[in-house]
Amino acid sequence: MTLFDDTPERALAWHEAGQGAVLATVVQTWGSAPRRVGSQLAVRGDGEMAGSVSGGCVEGAVVTEALEALQDGKTRMLEYGVSDEDAFAVGLACGGTIRVLVEPVGAAMPAEMLSALVAARAARRPVAYLVNPGTGARSLEDSGHEARFRMDRSGMEEDNATFVTIFNPPLRLFIVGAVHIAQALVPMARIAGFDPLVIDPRDSFASPQRFPDTVLHSDWPDEVLAEVGLDTRAALVLLTHDPKIDDPGLELALRSPAFYIGALGSRRTHAGRRDRLLARGFSEEDIARIHGPVGLDIGAAGPAEIAVSILAQMVDVLRNAR
Repeated sequence: MTLFDDTPERALAWHEAGQGAVLATVVQTWGSAPRRVGSQLAVRGDGEMAGSVSGGCVEGAVVTEALEALQDGKTRMLEYGVSDEDAFAVGLACGGTIRVLVEPVGAAMPAEMLSALVAARAARRPVAYLVNPGTGARSLEDSGHEARFRMDRSGMEEDNATFVTIFNPPLRLFIVGAVHIAQALVPMARIAGFDPLVIDPRDSFASPQRFPDTVLHSDWPDEVLAEVGLDTRAALVLLTHDPKIDDPGLELALRSPAFYIGALGSRRTHAGRRDRLLARGFSEEDIARIHGPVGLDIGAAGPAEIAVSILAQMVDVLRNAR
């Protein structure tokens, strides 16, 4: 099962069940924090938690404030100065400051807005939640924040008063080729928050015995990818070495906004791939989107280490917008 952050969904379910719910969002933090700006903690009326806003050093205090916010229905902006000792305990080299916005669902954050946010996520539509803690103004926007969507980066707007929380669809990884590397890559990617799907028209490769609890498609890659769709939160890795299998999926991916495309093979193999794609009408700029040979050059030996290098490169491209 993919480790998908379902904090907003949990908060909505608690609210709709009449249990009370509060969303706490990190709006500012120190340099090497254990949780990014935009990270969220949902708190139920009885103190149950989902998600996190730190490595554990402030959650207890946030829960206390959240339960009080449920009682009075007011938004809170919390600020904690983390001592050097506490910061070290959660894996930091030095102390700093963390600011957390606390919003009771219904009384402050409109329940219908949270419901619309959750629906957008279910439909794989990116959405931005904007809140001005000073005025209480709130809105949902699905455009105008393209750079933030692309980099998956929440933060303060230029007015230094409005905070934008980015809610992107879950990450997906499409693997073409149910080979040994794929067997190692699937569980690693799942732990990292990707939803993996394996495609291979060869039935003997794409079997439940080799890939338990994994979505498998024993069809041609272009057919599957055309049906499922590749969006800006999708990565594609091709591992078969067989142009008859890889190339149709690769051509479709190059016409999509997928954030990552990687293809296994030596530099000589990739040169041949480039020549075939040029002959099919793709430009050098198009082909430059392909990471081939796939993975970071870490001297990987063996399927598991190659899988590590691929996953690391995917994250690098995603987080650094390379």
